[in-house]
Amino acid sequence: MTVLSAALLLFLILDPLGNVPVFLSVLKPLPPHRQRVVLVRELLIALAVLMLFLWCGKYALELMHLRQESVSIAGGIVLFLIGIRMIFPRPEGLMGEIPDGEPFIVPLAIPLVAGPSGMAAVMLLGSREPDRLGEWSLALLLAWVATAAILLASPLLYRLLGRRALSAIERLMGMLLVAISVQMLLDGLAAYLGMGTAA
Repeated sequence: MTVLSAALLLFLILDPLGNVPVFLSVLKPLPPHRQRVVLVRELLIALAVLMLFLWCGKYALELMHLRQESVSIAGGIVLFLIGIRMIFPRPEGLMGEIPDGEPFIVPLAIPLVAGPSGMAAVMLLGSREPDRLGEWSLALLLAWVATAAILLASPLLYRLLGRRALSAIERLMGMLLVAISVQMLLDGLAAYLGMGTAA
C-alpha cells in the first residue's frame, strides 16, 4: 500500500463530511471566534490520539489487557447515545450541560474524529508493517489535514444552510449515526464471540 492510498483510506474512515452536522450541532452554542479555537484544539487532540495508536496502540491495549473489540463496542455505545440525542434533541443541547459551555475531547476529538475504526485502522497499519511507521504517519497527517480543512469550513456551511436545513440534516445524520453505532457494536461483538469460539 502506498502513502497516498493509505491517506485516502484513512480520510474515508475519518469521514469528515459525515461529521460536519455533528460538529455544527455541538459547537452551535459557542460564539464564532470560540468555535474555531475549540475545533482546532479538538482536531489536534484527535491527531495526537491517532498518532499514539499508530505508534504504540497495540502495546497499550496489551498492557491494559484490552482487545480491539472493546474499543469498538465502547465507541459504538457512545455514538449510539449521541445519535439518539440528535434525533430527539433536548433543550440543553446535544451534549447536555458541558463544563464552561464547550466540549473537551468527547465527543468531537473522540470518538467522532479519532473513532474506533480510525484507531483500529492505524493500529493495523502499524502492526502489519512496523518498518514503515514514518510513511504511515505521513499518510495519517495528509488525511488529517484534509479532514481539518472540511471541518474548519463547517461554520460557513451553517451560515449557508440555515437553522432549518441544519436541523433536518442533524436528524438524518442522527439516524445514520445510530445505524453506524449498532453496526460497530455488532462487529465488536461478532469479533469477540468469534475469538471466544476459536479459543
